Amino acid sequence: MLSVKEQKSVERYLKSRKKASMSLPHTKTLQVYSVAGVPFAYLETGKQLLRLSLRADSELSRVLRERYEEVSPGQKLDPKVWNTIIISGQLDLSEILALIDHSYILATQVAKDSKLPAS
Repeated sequence: MLSVKEQKSVERYLKSRKKASMSLPHTKTLQVYSVAGVPFAYLETGKQLLRLSLRADSELSRVLRERYEEVSPGQKLDPKVWNTIIISGQLDLSEILALIDHSYILATQVAKDSKLPAS
């Protein structure tokens, strides 16, 4: 399980992504991080174990779900493009930060693609 210090590090890291914004549209304990209006992370802080939902490409999702018990298809999100990580200690902080970067990159691509003119 992440320490309080590590949890704060995750929150700071999410907020530090270029042009990232955080909102609380659903509950006070579900933080939604977006870039250009496209969510890249959902962080649920109200439970004993943190839940972090992140975008991931299908191959990475398959590998993570096979390797780590704490990674499952996105809860209440499209399981094809989202994973939910119940942070219990299987993934260390550096791995979680790398997955945040991957999710952020995918979200910026979605935002960029949605601004392309229709052909």
